[in-house]
Amino acid sequence: MAKSILRCAAAVLAAMLVAAGCSGNKDQAAQGKGKPRIALVMKSLANEFFKTMEDGARAHQQAHADQYELIAQGIKNEEDVQKQIDIVDQMISQGVNAIVIAPANSKALVPVCKRAIDRGIKVVNIDNKFDDAVLADQKAAIPFVGPDNRAGARKAGQVLAGKLQAGDEVAIIAGIPDAFNGVQRQAGFEDAAKAANLKVVAVQSAYWEMNKANDVAAALLNEHPNLKGLLCANDSMALGAASAIQAAGKKDRVLLVGFDNIQAARNLLKEGRLLATVDQHGDQIAVNGIKYAMDLLKGAQAGGNQETPTDLITQADVK
Repeated sequence: MAKSILRCAAAVLAAMLVAAGCSGNKDQAAQGKGKPRIALVMKSLANEFFKTMEDGARAHQQAHADQYELIAQGIKNEEDVQKQIDIVDQMISQGVNAIVIAPANSKALVPVCKRAIDRGIKVVNIDNKFDDAVLADQKAAIPFVGPDNRAGARKAGQVLAGKLQAGDEVAIIAGIPDAFNGVQRQAGFEDAAKAANLKVVAVQSAYWEMNKANDVAAALLNEHPNLKGLLCANDSMALGAASAIQAAGKKDRVLLVGFDNIQAARNLLKEGRLLATVDQHGDQIAVNGIKYAMDLLKGAQAGGNQETPTDLITQADVK
């Protein structure tokens, strides 16, 4: 009888220990589940701008490690749209809670982001705005957090225009044709040129890439010997254009502006080889997108788009 009682007591104790262990596991799982995972999906990490964006996001997460986990991924080059689509699909499969995305293409990334939304994942668009017509067609409401690229480019264009005379020839080295931010930056450059009565003799895309911009700029300098200025839609392309200008022996005859305020461009400003660039605060754009996503995860309603600042940077700002 005593042995039977002891066996029963042991069984009850074992059950209690198992239950306690299971409860502990459940509590740990609940805590893990309660900490949202946010995916930051960027464009080319070979571009210093997006490395700056990633660094800013990681610093924010480290300062708020108790609030969320961060998964940051990017593509190898600006044109690898399919790879970026694959990354978003992977994030959907992994069951992240939110995706903050700087799309390589304003149209092609909308359907996969709509799939994420349909799976209950919050999506916030940063840097390069999704195409409104495609969003409407997909019935996808995705808030945008980012700068007014047209206004920013206009600021840089006005600096260049202030150094030239009416009728002078300039050319624009544009980004990817389907990228909203590239289209807007081109428009901003054109606004400044039109206001100053400059002659835009060519607009050619270098797809955001330095080496392509070097080739494009070399060809433009050859085709238009009276060219007085080049307006580049990002600083990576401005670096390529600067090399072409120097190789052509036209450093003091062809003026140059860019956009992004990466460190390499700041070096060109110091050397007097770049007139101006535009700081859109890449380290904060992703952070602002993450904050927006966190608010959505907490139950806030999407409050529409959020415009972030752009600041003109000239040689006086880097001395």
